[in-house]
Amino acid sequence: MSLLKNIHSPADLKRLSPEQFPELCQEIREQILTVVSNVGGHLASNLGVVELTVALQYLLDTPKDKIVWDTSNQAYTHKLLTGRREQFHTLRQYGGLSGFCKREESVYDTFNAGHAGTGVSAAFGMVEAREQRNEKHKVVCVVGDGAMTAGMTLEGLHHAGGTNKDFIVVLNDNQMSISKNVGAISAYLNRTFTGEFYARMREETGQLLRKIPHIGLEVQKIARRAEELAKGAILPGLLFEELGFQYAGPIDGHNFEHLLPTLENVLKMKGPVLLHVITKKGLGYQAAMDNPVWFHACPPFVRETGVPAKKAVRPSYTSLAIDALIKVAHQDKRVVAITAAMCEGTGLNAFEKVFPDRIYDVGIAEQHAVTFAAGMAAQGMKPVVALYSTFLQRAYDQVVHDVATQNLPVTFCIDRGGLVAEDGTTHHGAFDFAFLRHVPNMVVAAPKDENELQHMMKTCVTHDGPASVRYARGVSLGVPMDPEPTALPIGKGELLREGTDVAIVAIGVTVWPAMKAAERLAQEGISAAVVNARFVKPLDTELIIKTAKNVRCLVTVEEGCKMGGFGSAVLEALSEEGITNLRTKVIGLPDWYIEQGPQDLLRERYGLTADGIYNNVKALFGASVATDDAARLASLVGSLPHGDEQGS
Repeated sequence: MSLLKNIHSPADLKRLSPEQFPELCQEIREQILTVVSNVGGHLASNLGVVELTVALQYLLDTPKDKIVWDTSNQAYTHKLLTGRREQFHTLRQYGGLSGFCKREESVYDTFNAGHAGTGVSAAFGMVEAREQRNEKHKVVCVVGDGAMTAGMTLEGLHHAGGTNKDFIVVLNDNQMSISKNVGAISAYLNRTFTGEFYARMREETGQLLRKIPHIGLEVQKIARRAEELAKGAILPGLLFEELGFQYAGPIDGHNFEHLLPTLENVLKMKGPVLLHVITKKGLGYQAAMDNPVWFHACPPFVRETGVPAKKAVRPSYTSLAIDALIKVAHQDKRVVAITAAMCEGTGLNAFEKVFPDRIYDVGIAEQHAVTFAAGMAAQGMKPVVALYSTFLQRAYDQVVHDVATQNLPVTFCIDRGGLVAEDGTTHHGAFDFAFLRHVPNMVVAAPKDENELQHMMKTCVTHDGPASVRYARGVSLGVPMDPEPTALPIGKGELLREGTDVAIVAIGVTVWPAMKAAERLAQEGISAAVVNARFVKPLDTELIIKTAKNVRCLVTVEEGCKMGGFGSAVLEALSEEGITNLRTKVIGLPDWYIEQGPQDLLRERYGLTADGIYNNVKALFGASVATDDAARLASLVGSLPHGDEQGS
C-alpha cells in the first residue's frame, strides 16, 4: 500500500502522476477485497468503478466541486480517497463507516443515498442551488445503467436537459444493476456493442483500412477514433441528445489514456453533458466477475474461493416465502410474480425456474411494478409483488391510489421487514406497518415463524383484495413445517399463553422472544399472557380486549416504528373499548433513523429481545403494583377518623 497509505485527501492524489494510477488502483482493489471479504458489503459494483473514481477525484476540486453517487453503494473508493482509509475496516459495522454516502460522515459526501434513481434529481438540485447563490463549481452525478430504468432518473434528465445549466452526468454502464438489466433502455444501450449494425460497421471499417496501402499508424488511430465517434452518434447518443444533453462516449472506464483526457474535456463543456463510460462489474476479482449478482451485496467470504465464510444452517425466510408462493401458484394459474430488479434478492429466481412465463422483472421501477400489478388484477389475475420493505416506500401512492381504492387482489410480499443489520438507515424496514395499516381495504399480516409464513402466503394470495405479508431478513427458526400451506382466518390472532397479571401482545418475529420473556416472568411469580396478533389489520380486537380485561398491564412488541405502528393500533382499540384503567407500554423502534449494526445487537439495544421484553414488562408491572399499593394506602388513610387522634 505504498501509494494509498499516503493519500489522506484528494489533494494527495493530485500529487501523483497519472502513470502511477494503475498501481494505485490495484492497491485500492486489494484494500476493498480485504475488508469486504471480512465484513461483507457491495463488492462487484465497487471493484468496477475504481479507475473512474480516481479520475474524478484527480480532475475535480472536491469538496468544492460536488460528486453525487446515485445509490452510493459504489462509493468505497471514494471513501478511501477522502480521508477514511484508516477507518475503512469498520465499514458497515456498528459505530463504523456507512456502506453508503453519508453527509454526517464526511464533507465529501454530498447527498445521503441508498436507493437507486435519486442521483440525477439531487445533483441537478445542487446545480440550481449553485445558480441561485451565484457560485462557480462543477456538479457531477455518477449513475449506473441499472438506474436508467428508474422513472425518477428520466424525470431528472428531462428537467436538466431542458436548461442550459452546466451539469455533468456520468453514465457508469456495466450492463447490470443488482440483477441483469431488463427493458427497452437497457437493450438500447447494449446495442452499442452487440448490435448487428455496429458489428457490420466495424468489420467494413477494418476491411477498408486494410485495402489502403502504406497507411500510417496515426491515420489508423484517426480512423478508429472516427469509428468511435460514428458509433456514439448513431447509437446511444441519440437518446440523450434528444433529452437535451450533449453526449460523449462510450469510452473504456478502466483505461486512463481514454478516461482522463475525455473527462477533462467534458468538464470544460457548457450546458448539460452526459459521459457514457463502460466498466466491468467485479474487475480485479475473478469470482466477482463470474458471479456479479451474488457479489453485488455479499456476506463475508473466503477470498481464495469466493464461497461464504459461514454456511447458513437453516433456510432464509425469503426462500421459504417463495417456496410457499410456488405451492400456491401450482394451485392457481392466475398467480403471477412481479419484482423491481430484485429477482435474486427477493428469492423469485426460484419461482422463475418453475414458472418462467409467469414472472415479471420491471427494472428499478417500483411505482410501475405496483400499478402494473393493479392492471393485471383488474383483468382477473392474482399478482404478487415482491419488494424489500424500504423499496415499497417508493410506491406508496400506487398502493393507495391504484390498488387499494379499487380493492384489487394484489399481494405484497414485504421482504426485509424490520431491522436489516449492516445496510443501515436507508434499508431498515421500520415503517411498513405504519404506512400500510391506515390504508382502507388493506390486510397487513406478519408471521411469528416460517410455518406461519407459508400459511399467511396462502391467506394473502387467496384473499379477494389487497394484502401484505411481511417477513424478516435472515435465517428461519427451524420450527416444524406443515406439509401444505392453508389459509388462516383473516383478522384472527391466537392466545399462546394465558395470564392474569400482564398481557404481552406481539407481532411477527417478536412473538417467540415474548414467549421466552413470559416464561422467565412466570419464574418470578408474574403471570403473563402472550397474544400472537398475526394481523396488524384487521386487528383481532375481540381477543385483545378479552385478554386485556383479565390483567393489570399490557405491553405491545413490534420490530417496527412505535409511532403509528402496531402498538398504536392496539392502544386505539383499547381506547375505543373504553379501557382506561390499564397501564400500557409500546416496545418498538423509536422516532429516529436506526443506525447500522448486527440484527442481534440492534434488537438488544431497542428492547426487542427476550431480555428486553422481560425488563420492560417487569418495570411496568412493578410500577403498576406500586401504584395500586399507593392507592390502597391512600384509601386506607382517607377512611381514618378526623378527630384529635394523638394518644389514641
